[in-house]
Amino acid sequence: MTSGSIRRAQLVSPFGVGAMSVLVDGTSVITAGLDHWFPKDNTDLALEDFTVHDWRLEARLNVKEFRLPPDWRSGYGEDRRNVRLSVPVLRFPCYAFCMYCKRLKRVPPSFQEVVRCEDPAHAGGKSKGPRMSQVPFVALCEDGHIDDFPFREWVHRSQDTNCTGTLRLFSTGGGGLEGQVVRCGYDAKNKRDERRGCGASRSLMGITMAGRKDDAGDESTVLTQDLQGRSRPYLCTGARPWLHEPDGACDMPVRGALRAAGNVYFPRVESSIFLPQQVGAVSGAMRDLLRRPDVEPAINAVHAFADAAATAAQIRNLIPAELFDSYSDEELLAAYRDRFGIGDELSEDDDPESGDLDIWRYPEFKMIRETPQDDELRASDPGVHPALQAHIKRVRSVTVLRETRALRGFTRGRDGELKVPEGKALLRRRPLSPERDWLPAYVVKGEGIYFELESDKLAAWEARGEVQARADRIANRYGQVITDRGGRPRDIAPRMVMLHTLAHLLINELIFSCGYSSASLRERLYVSRNGSRDMAGLLIYTAAGDSEGTLGGLVRMAQQERLKPVFTSALNDANWCSTDPVCMDAGERGQGPDSCNLAACHGCALLPETSCEEFNRFLDRGLVIGTFDNPSLGYFSSLM
Repeated sequence: MTSGSIRRAQLVSPFGVGAMSVLVDGTSVITAGLDHWFPKDNTDLALEDFTVHDWRLEARLNVKEFRLPPDWRSGYGEDRRNVRLSVPVLRFPCYAFCMYCKRLKRVPPSFQEVVRCEDPAHAGGKSKGPRMSQVPFVALCEDGHIDDFPFREWVHRSQDTNCTGTLRLFSTGGGGLEGQVVRCGYDAKNKRDERRGCGASRSLMGITMAGRKDDAGDESTVLTQDLQGRSRPYLCTGARPWLHEPDGACDMPVRGALRAAGNVYFPRVESSIFLPQQVGAVSGAMRDLLRRPDVEPAINAVHAFADAAATAAQIRNLIPAELFDSYSDEELLAAYRDRFGIGDELSEDDDPESGDLDIWRYPEFKMIRETPQDDELRASDPGVHPALQAHIKRVRSVTVLRETRALRGFTRGRDGELKVPEGKALLRRRPLSPERDWLPAYVVKGEGIYFELESDKLAAWEARGEVQARADRIANRYGQVITDRGGRPRDIAPRMVMLHTLAHLLINELIFSCGYSSASLRERLYVSRNGSRDMAGLLIYTAAGDSEGTLGGLVRMAQQERLKPVFTSALNDANWCSTDPVCMDAGERGQGPDSCNLAACHGCALLPETSCEEFNRFLDRGLVIGTFDNPSLGYFSSLM
């Protein structure tokens, strides 16, 4: 099988563990689990080259560390460490079909050769049959499992079939799945051949659809309901091909899907802005020293033995003295505490499964707005333009920030809730103890602009009945959707919808003003109506882990004379969408994912999904600049 190349960041999202991608020779593969990313039998393996830390995120996900995906090193020179490391993949789907005779053939996921058709129809003196292509169909369930589509069971309308005839996949020319037909016992010329099967035939129409609820009231699928066996329902096989496990325990209904469909894989990525324990107490040079392969194991040993009670003398006894002679005991201890987050433990309420994102974001909100000066997080106050002061309370120019993004699992079928232990269990065959556990991650160093709304203006605006009523339309729709899926409702406040939409409008404008690509900027929302954690802030920052992250163009736009035209242009563009009046009118009934948007479409407010925290949901221009019927409804209506 031909190898392929992919960026390291993409191995966290969107092509992480369990995701499908296509190699350069056209082979569709699925990214293997974490068990084999770093082979234990590799004597030249030096894990310190890949280890990264973020004490807040480690505590939140209950892991020892994070690791960058391995990168390919050819091994020139004397340094043989970490040579020829790669992320393994497996062939998936395993079914292939012949473009000429339409024959279906299944091969093992570890098969690395070109799949050739062995049908007698191709016997004409050729030594090899034509190359077969992988089928575009798979079967999945909402517990994250995925398997080859059950062609044999589907065509025979039963999971208990004993027929072993030759299967073929024909295209009859009709549009959609109804034009794809599976047949058992037909020859290459589409004629019945009783010697090779029973003659059953069935189109694939309906395989991707949800069905009626079952007897217990649970949601089912057409595929499960139409393959009811004589004694049991057809449920998910529990297959985890990315772990080379063909079956397992699962009682979920199964549905068909196109292998390239958007609902086949939803990565769950947790991100964190690094916060120093004591701003300015630890230099970047000191942090780099603690990451050295001859220092980090000693630091970890001290932490395992003494934890918060460690002294400078204990640390110096285990580390190379010549490296730290120029540093005081105070800075050494500060670096030690900064590395492990000692002295600022996470709240017990900060549970990533609780949905209380405001608890997690509040420390970032407090630190960024106070203009920290640290080698890992630095911000300054450029002031607010007088024309914006009635609406914007603070602006911060964030010249340095470090974000860690870690993959903690994935879902299929729907982007629903996923508990951390359940998500981590999908990434490897056997769970690891927290003392040994790790997750794949990548680190972005970049820059950004922070905005904070004027609190008095915001309170008066949110108190208006028509404002709350418009936000409630989104909240009620989302509440209905998430309740049907067994999730937990969220507080979709007017400030949340308005700030989220403002972020999209500003990003679309900054793309043209700064020259960044559309996927290089990202939003981070600081929104809460909790009295002790009241927040109404927005951070727009560089999300690309390459040279675009620190060019300085985004920071420059925080200057007063540059930021005012950006706001003006973004709001003016939002006043009339290129698809209006359709966009504004359609928004009255709901549009977008789960109908959780009002006046927002691809012509005005949507972004690449990698840039949006909410997968392009909870957007409405009406709460930003007003509607046709009520121009004064928006928070920024007076600036229009």
